[in-house]
Amino acid sequence: MFDLWPTLLSGAGITVAVTLGAAVVALVASFGAGLTMRSHFAPARALASSYIALFRGTSALVQLFWAYFALPFFGIRMEAMTAGILVLGLNTGAYGAEVVRGAIQAVPRQQYDAATVLGFTRRQTMRHVILPQAAPAMIPPFGNLAVELLKNSALVSLITLADLTFQAKDVLRTQYPARSPEIFAMLLISYFVLAQGISFGMRRLEVRLAHGRDHGGVH
Repeated sequence: MFDLWPTLLSGAGITVAVTLGAAVVALVASFGAGLTMRSHFAPARALASSYIALFRGTSALVQLFWAYFALPFFGIRMEAMTAGILVLGLNTGAYGAEVVRGAIQAVPRQQYDAATVLGFTRRQTMRHVILPQAAPAMIPPFGNLAVELLKNSALVSLITLADLTFQAKDVLRTQYPARSPEIFAMLLISYFVLAQGISFGMRRLEVRLAHGRDHGGVH
C-alpha cells in the first residue's frame, strides 16, 4: 500500500497547518476567557461565559458551516483555511478556558494572601505567582485538547480544504475505489503518528515544568 502514501500525505501539510494555527487561537482564547471568568467586571464575565457556552454547546461542524457558508450572506467572507483555523481554535479554546479557570482556582488561597502582603498588584500576582503554579496542572488537559483538535481538523475537508481526510476520500473516489481498507488504514496511521507527536511534546513540556518546580524555578 506504500504506493498510495505520496498522494495521501500531500494533505498532511494542510492538516498540520490547521492544527498549529488553531492551537494558537485556542491558547489565546483559553487564557483570555479563562482569566476573564475571574474578572470583577460583570459584563466581561458574561461575555466570556456566553462565548464558552456557545462554542461548547454547538457542533464544531455546524460552526464551520456557519463561518464558511452562512456568514457570506451577512457580508463576512473568509478563506477556507482562515475559517477552519478560527472556528476550530475558538471551539477548542472554549474547553481550554475551563482548564485555565480550574487550574487557577486550585492554587491555594494563601498564595494570593502572601502576594498581597508583599505588595503585588492583582496583575502581578496572577503573572508572577498564580499562573506559574497553575501551569503544570494545565498541561495534561491541554495535551488532550490538542489531540482532539488534531482529530477535529478532519472536519475542514468538508469546506474544501485538501487535508489528509480530503485526500483519502479523493483517492478512494477517483483512483482506487476497491482499496478502501488500505486507504483508511493509512489515514488512521497518519493521524495516530501525528497524535503521538503531540502527546510526546506535551509530556516533555510537563516534565520540564515539573523539573523547574523541583529546582526552585517556580515557587
